[in-house]
Amino acid sequence: MTVLVTGSAGFIAGYLVQELLSAGHKVIGVDNFSKYGMIEKSYQSDPNYRFVQADAKDVNLLTELAEQSEHFIACAAMIGGISYFHEYAYDLLSENERIIAASFDAAIRSFKKGKLKKITVLSSSMVFENATIFPTPEGHQQLCPPPTSTYGFQKLSCEYFAKGAWEQYKLPFTICRPFNCVGIGERRALGDTEIPSGNIKLAMSHVVPDLVQKVLKGQSPLHILGAGNQVRCYTYGGDLAKGIVATMFNPAATNEDFNLSTPVSTTVLELANLIWEKIHGTGKDAKPFAYVSDPPYPYDVQHRVPNVSKAKRVLGFEATTTLSTMLDEVIPWIQRELEHGRI
Repeated sequence: MTVLVTGSAGFIAGYLVQELLSAGHKVIGVDNFSKYGMIEKSYQSDPNYRFVQADAKDVNLLTELAEQSEHFIACAAMIGGISYFHEYAYDLLSENERIIAASFDAAIRSFKKGKLKKITVLSSSMVFENATIFPTPEGHQQLCPPPTSTYGFQKLSCEYFAKGAWEQYKLPFTICRPFNCVGIGERRALGDTEIPSGNIKLAMSHVVPDLVQKVLKGQSPLHILGAGNQVRCYTYGGDLAKGIVATMFNPAATNEDFNLSTPVSTTVLELANLIWEKIHGTGKDAKPFAYVSDPPYPYDVQHRVPNVSKAKRVLGFEATTTLSTMLDEVIPWIQRELEHGRI
């Protein structure tokens, strides 16, 4: 099967494209390198991978590529950490709306011609920004207050694009919602603003790489946002890729939405402590953990825990990689990236 993946040079897409290639599929990747600049992926020379450097808002190009594909995975988006929600509040809405509209225009045109079978949309846990039920089940996004951030609101809009394309054009879809992806490959974005965090300036604002950088750079006490009682479920990129692929090829996933996440919840303070111990050790001579609280961002959701029973029941999918195992991969990678000045 040939799969079109927009945003193929992105963080989650890096795991996803590799998973598809490993399963024997052909992949057409589209990216304009607007986030990280020119980068090469490990699968760049794979004979089953064709890369097209282009803007995902180019409807005619996407249509041409979608007509060569059985499946379309819409990953492309302007995306960043929590600082992005403030720095680019308008752009996150306008740019991502243009991208998703182009994606669906192309998918609808190609579906009408007969080869394209389905579109899979990469949404976000941020559609549950104002959730009132925990663990949060699929469908709650229609009952809870809409997201406060423009990013979360636009991701909810992506889901309505899928709904509308099905209702009007009968284009089959699946919606995937990743929760707090952790892995390697996330670098300094070109548009990131350096943010002071104690004595360290950061250009990435996802909690895991930020905390790892600060500990590796020797910050003590460690600066965290707020009291550290924010609850998250950290999910390995490789697990997410397997979950997305599972939704693509399972007929029971057609016109359904899935929370893709580990069910294990962790507070930011627990995460910080674990990172500290991984880097400084746990023996009697280890440097004792110490932290201070910085003012939190307004959009720093306090509680984000998904109900993942649907993915297990319908797809047989479970995200099983532990946070400790993730950190064993991520910490050495960030150390190397820091040494080479890439983050």
